[in-house]
Amino acid sequence: MNSSASDYELVLESGRAEKHYWLDLWRYRELFQVLAWRDVSVRYKQTVIGVAWALIRPFATMIVFTVIFGKVAKLPSEGAAPYALLVFAGMLPWTFFSTALSDASNSLVANANLISKVYFPRLIVPASTVVVAFIDFLISFSLLVLMMVWYQWLPGWQILTLPVFVLLAFFASLGPALWITSLNVRYRDFRYIIPFIVQFGLYISPVGFSSSVIPEKWRLLYSLNPVVGVIDGFRWCILGESNIYWPGFAASMGVTLFFLWFGIRQFRKMERSFADLI
Repeated sequence: MNSSASDYELVLESGRAEKHYWLDLWRYRELFQVLAWRDVSVRYKQTVIGVAWALIRPFATMIVFTVIFGKVAKLPSEGAAPYALLVFAGMLPWTFFSTALSDASNSLVANANLISKVYFPRLIVPASTVVVAFIDFLISFSLLVLMMVWYQWLPGWQILTLPVFVLLAFFASLGPALWITSLNVRYRDFRYIIPFIVQFGLYISPVGFSSSVIPEKWRLLYSLNPVVGVIDGFRWCILGESNIYWPGFAASMGVTLFFLWFGIRQFRKMERSFADLI
C-alpha cells in the first residue's frame, strides 16, 4: 500500500529543541569524543617537544616557587612535607584550572566554521577542550609520583578522594569559561582578559605557599577565590598532613557552584545568537 503525503502530519512544537537540550548532550557524545581527540592530537603532534611541555612548565615553576618562598622567604610547609612537594601539589590543580579556563574560553571562536554550519549543543565545544587540560594533569601527576618516590613520601588514605577534587577543579574552570567564551563571541577583545586572569590568579592563589600563612581574620575572605579550596583539597589528598580550613573550603565551593550556574545560564542565554555573531 502506497502512502500519500496526506498520510503524514508535520507538527511544529515551540521550544522542543530547548526541552531536549540536555538529552542532546548525550546524543552528541560522539561529537564530544571527536572534538576532544582532535584537540589532544593537535596539542601534542604540532609541537617540537610534545608531551615534555606538560612536564617542563609545572616543574620549572615549582623550582622557582620553592626557591623564592621556601628558601628566600622561608615560609613553612605542611607538617614534615618537603617544600617542593607542597608547591607541586598546588601546581597540579592550578595548571589544570588555568589550561582548562584558557582553552575553553576561546573554544567557540576557534571552532567558528563548525558553529555556523550545523546544529549541536554548543556546550560540547568548551567542555571537550577540558580533556586536553586533563591529559596535561595526568602527565604532570606522573612527575609528582616520581617526586614522592624521590622524597620517600607515602600518601595516606586521602589520596582516594583525589578524583573528587579533580572534578571540583573542572567545575571551577568551566563556569567562568562558559561565561567568558559567550562574551568573547560578541566582544572579541575578551580574549585578552584570559591571560591577565591566569597570570594574576597565579599570584593570589596559594600555589607557591600554604594557605595557612594567611592571617586568620582574612582567611575566609581569601577563600572566596574558588581555586583556594581546590588547592587545599589537593594538598590534603597528597600530603595527608595538610588541614583543610572547612569554613573557607565551603566558601570556595559556594563560589564555584555560583559561577558554574551563572556561566551555564549566560551561555544558554546567548547560545541562539552564536551562529549569527561568530
